[in-house]
Amino acid sequence: MADKRDYYEVLGVQKGASDDEVKKAHRKLAKQYHPDLNRDNPEAAEKFKELNEAYEVLSDKEKRQKYDQFGFAGVDPSYGGGAGGAYGGGFGDFGDLGDIFSSFFGGGFGGGRSTTRRNAPQRGESIRQSVILSFEEAAFGCEKEITIDRIENCEECGGTGAAKGTSPETCSNCRGTGTVTQTQRTPLGMFQTQAACPHCHGTGKIVKTPCSKCSGAGRVRKSRTLKVNVPAGIDEGQSIQLRGQGNAGVNGGPSGDLLVTVSIRPHPVFTRDGSNVICEIPISFAQAALGDSLQVPTIDGRIEYKIPEGTQTGTVFRMKGKGIQNVNGRGRGDQFVRVNIEVPKNLSEKQKRLLREFEENTTDDNQSQRKGFWDKVKDAFKEM
Repeated sequence: MADKRDYYEVLGVQKGASDDEVKKAHRKLAKQYHPDLNRDNPEAAEKFKELNEAYEVLSDKEKRQKYDQFGFAGVDPSYGGGAGGAYGGGFGDFGDLGDIFSSFFGGGFGGGRSTTRRNAPQRGESIRQSVILSFEEAAFGCEKEITIDRIENCEECGGTGAAKGTSPETCSNCRGTGTVTQTQRTPLGMFQTQAACPHCHGTGKIVKTPCSKCSGAGRVRKSRTLKVNVPAGIDEGQSIQLRGQGNAGVNGGPSGDLLVTVSIRPHPVFTRDGSNVICEIPISFAQAALGDSLQVPTIDGRIEYKIPEGTQTGTVFRMKGKGIQNVNGRGRGDQFVRVNIEVPKNLSEKQKRLLREFEENTTDDNQSQRKGFWDKVKDAFKEM
């Protein structure tokens, strides 16, 4: 545990970084160190795991507050050991501010409420992971394997924190309630207050012989490999929710969820706009002038598409239903094909001669845009 790096240092951000800065930093580094892109670099997998652990904490407001206040002990049950740690029933003497008020004014300021939470079942925290997909995997869907680090109930003790053959005992001080009632005499009269039991730290249980594997915490951090079904049409930045695959709950509470956020590698031919696909194709001057039948690449393969005579550079053609499956609905988007006329280079003398002859035989009827432009120029200078 002494070798763990500060989470802010791992992501390369300042302690006061905004949520957006944390997200951008994680996305950039996750792409850089993702195991799929670094198969020959075993250190990349460790760095990727470290990045996700840091992002899991710093992207969650509550976890980040605990980390800022208590460091690793505030977010990792296996850090520091004892049953009175962050996951063993609270932080001992570090309660809510409501406990301070309740010591003077009774339970009306949240003292009773906070101690009740310590002893009640609590849902585990959700965790985040990222996965990098190819353009086609995102378009058609796929199955991916991901490796995550999560907090699970200790297999050795079944999550009780007690060594094998033993079990936690009911706290004799609070009789298992996790709270103690105190009576105070004040100038205003007698007041009763509730506070976390100092013997069991609000858990209602005492572990006399801690489990050697989890040091009495009842929970441990483990690495797991899971299969994720990626739906067709998922887009950059969207997440897949795997219910119950997050951190284990406390006091019998349910596990949290796993949120897998998608990043998509750029495609050499296609770009994406939602469920639509955009493709740019260079054509020759002759093809544009005379019209032609083009072999247009689509995500389903090549398709023949006819362009008309006189096609101008930058013209966009729509191929309906040739885009990507809508991830949240039926049907597919469209493909938009933008054609750009490529001006030929390195012409031979014969080619130049033929082009000059062509230019000499071209009239304003053949090039209406050029004629219209110069008519506007003449009109503009007349006004001046």
